[in-house]
Amino acid sequence: MPKRTFLDFEQPIADLESKIEELRYVQTESAVDISAEIDQLGKKSLQLTKDIYGVLSPWQITKIARHAERPYTLDYVNEIFTDFVEMHGDRHFSDDLSIVGGLARFNGHACMVLGHQKGRDTKERALRNFGMTKPEGYRKALRLMKTAEKFKLPVFTFVDTPGAYPGIDAEERGQSEAIGRNIFEMAQLEVPIITTIIGEGGSGGALAIAVADQVLMLQYSIYSVISPEGCASILWKTSDRAQDAADALGITAHRLKALGLIDKIVNEPVGGAHRDHKQMAAFLKRGLNDAFRQVSDLKVKELTDRRYERLQSYGRFNDTKAEK
Repeated sequence: MPKRTFLDFEQPIADLESKIEELRYVQTESAVDISAEIDQLGKKSLQLTKDIYGVLSPWQITKIARHAERPYTLDYVNEIFTDFVEMHGDRHFSDDLSIVGGLARFNGHACMVLGHQKGRDTKERALRNFGMTKPEGYRKALRLMKTAEKFKLPVFTFVDTPGAYPGIDAEERGQSEAIGRNIFEMAQLEVPIITTIIGEGGSGGALAIAVADQVLMLQYSIYSVISPEGCASILWKTSDRAQDAADALGITAHRLKALGLIDKIVNEPVGGAHRDHKQMAAFLKRGLNDAFRQVSDLKVKELTDRRYERLQSYGRFNDTKAEK
């Protein structure tokens, strides 16, 4: 069993899990049956996890969304989709490995699937630029979406990025233009688009593949115009106040659902998606199936009109004047 990585606020769970592992080791090395004690501690650990995860702060949720063991796009592709064939390159500059995508089948239905991929170990993270996409990555994504439109295939996108890559080489190749072009083209794409925020949804880097007919968000993911650290650096000139920024930004799934910015929250296993990849994939598959059913039979004009109206509704409010 692989060793789990616990976050700072999970230390009481880590201590209890350590005791359980010690007892399991003792039981295998001796003739004494202590399975009842192990089961009792296991139930106590489960309840403790539920208690801790029941009162998480936005900053703690941010840490979970960034957990290194959390499932990434390819994990969900392998569990939810079949017959996946990866497609590479933007046909302009190169193949950005921070975006993966290709043809697949969802419940037997041909589709296009794409999303951010951060990488598991240090070598892969460097190769995939820690999920921070450059212009060629967004242009690759657009090429795949246009291919889907040509063959009338639905598009499933998975968002997990701290933000678009801010390096000078990305700026030289038109980072803002690539993001803007994707948003423009996705707004009028003539096939259903279903987006899921699976980890971090950072700024324009997320929005460039997140203009959709249905937007799902995992329970412990985040979605924001800027990272808490970036916001704190602007407002208070120090990233040390990232926790305060996270509280103020409204980045959690329940807050965004209340604001009408997402359509559905997909519950995660107890202790987060990183605890059980297969169970998380099963939960997400049900959510994707429900979302797909809601848009799969819409006519093209109805689909694009609804999407446009959705975009125009963001930030809408009623101006009420106080009575004199």
